[in-house]
Amino acid sequence: MTRFVRWAALAAAAALLTAGCGGGSSGDGRNGGGSSARDPSAASPSGTSTAAALPSSLTSQKLSWGRCGATADSPAPGSDWQCATLKAPLDWSRPGGETIGIALIRGRSRGGDRIGSLLFNFGGPGASGVSTLPAYSATVSALRERYDLVSWDPRGVGASEGLRCRSDKAIQAAETVDATPDTPAEEQAYFRDAADFGTGCRKAAGKLLAHVSTTDTARDMDLMRQVLGDRKTRYFGISYGTELGGVYAHLFPQNVGRLILDAVVDPSAGTVGHAENQARGFQRALNDYLKSTGQDPEQGSRKIADLLKRLDAKPLPTASGRKLTQTLAVTGIVLPLYSKSGWPTLTSALASAREGDGSELLTLADEYNERDSSGHYGTTTHAQRVISCLDDRQRPTLAETRKLLPAFERISPVFGSYMGWDTAGWCHDWPVAGQYDTPEVKASGAAPILVVGNTGDPATPYEGARRMADELGSGVGVELTWKGEGHGAYGSGSDCVDSTVNAYLLKGTVPKDGKVCS
Repeated sequence: MTRFVRWAALAAAAALLTAGCGGGSSGDGRNGGGSSARDPSAASPSGTSTAAALPSSLTSQKLSWGRCGATADSPAPGSDWQCATLKAPLDWSRPGGETIGIALIRGRSRGGDRIGSLLFNFGGPGASGVSTLPAYSATVSALRERYDLVSWDPRGVGASEGLRCRSDKAIQAAETVDATPDTPAEEQAYFRDAADFGTGCRKAAGKLLAHVSTTDTARDMDLMRQVLGDRKTRYFGISYGTELGGVYAHLFPQNVGRLILDAVVDPSAGTVGHAENQARGFQRALNDYLKSTGQDPEQGSRKIADLLKRLDAKPLPTASGRKLTQTLAVTGIVLPLYSKSGWPTLTSALASAREGDGSELLTLADEYNERDSSGHYGTTTHAQRVISCLDDRQRPTLAETRKLLPAFERISPVFGSYMGWDTAGWCHDWPVAGQYDTPEVKASGAAPILVVGNTGDPATPYEGARRMADELGSGVGVELTWKGEGHGAYGSGSDCVDSTVNAYLLKGTVPKDGKVCS
């Protein structure tokens, strides 16, 4: 079972689809000029809403930066990067109690006019910043002229007490579970698998399971700010990282410096609303793909839905000897929709599947699921589930989900059923209760936050950007729109987007709310 929110883990996979990225042209819509961003420095580095309760052993700790080693996901990044471990409370309600280690990575500023640190979160939830930042650094090379680039493995991820809830053998066995069950027996297997996963996470995490929420990580961010010596937080959040950024701004509005939120998660959507948004977003991207091949979107979608129905009854053989199931096929279709550059790969994979060979779609699904050629799986989806199920309080029942399915299938004949069932299965029988229905992101009094939406984004549909800007508050949320394709906007081919973001982060220039890059 996979929920489609991630960004960072897809970067390497997208590179395998094509050597380049989809292009875009620069241009402005309602651009009436910019103003200088407020980035006041009156507050001291320890001036936070919770700092008075923090012991000096945390706020005054000295980080021991050294050469980075290899991670489970990537080789050592080289001498240009430094790594360290931040000591943070396990339980933020008891900051003087037990601590955990948060793994950090840093690339020092290359210019002479340093602003401070720029924190990055690459989404998920559950993506490793320590593994991703070096690979992403070329995209943000202009920002490194004035910033130390800093990222981290959030708690429960990678080198920060990373969790593995299942063995590789158990993960592969679970691939046979039908994620769109059609019979009582399949429903029982689906929910039993969900409960088993939760049990595995409880055993692997122990007491950490209740302390890996987005709120916990937002508080870790403000501790980073203090320990790094920054008066204000400068932050670049992508995909789920936008939700984290919004939660941070709500908790610490007085510490907001310059925040970029790109590929925005809708903060007004609960469990069902988020699934509906994703079904709508991926169907929209699929329609655009089908149009690009000269197909009618409705007829093309029906052909793909018919293919998936056949796979539900009879999985396809592959060159590896494994079977391409309906669920794996859906995952394989999703991956190339994250970037327009992946569309030719999708064309080839669908053609092969229609001819009876599921190898190409299985390869795409394996890339998304972080399965290597030896059969070893990554753990991004483990952390993703652990974090989101601690955040999300809503737990739709089987009966409620059945009532929702027709609406999901109307939204998307290809992805609707999968997304609908996910609302019930993702956190079924989870060992700990969720914290909220929707995240609180209102940040009254914060400096302007730049919210970037992409009209063709499949995973975080464009409408979420306006809702985030509105919920941040008047004078705080500033929306920038790119009329493009793919998940995220910065570094995707638009000079207009890149120059606007760079001007905001490097010069403090806030664009007019509603600016459009075509």
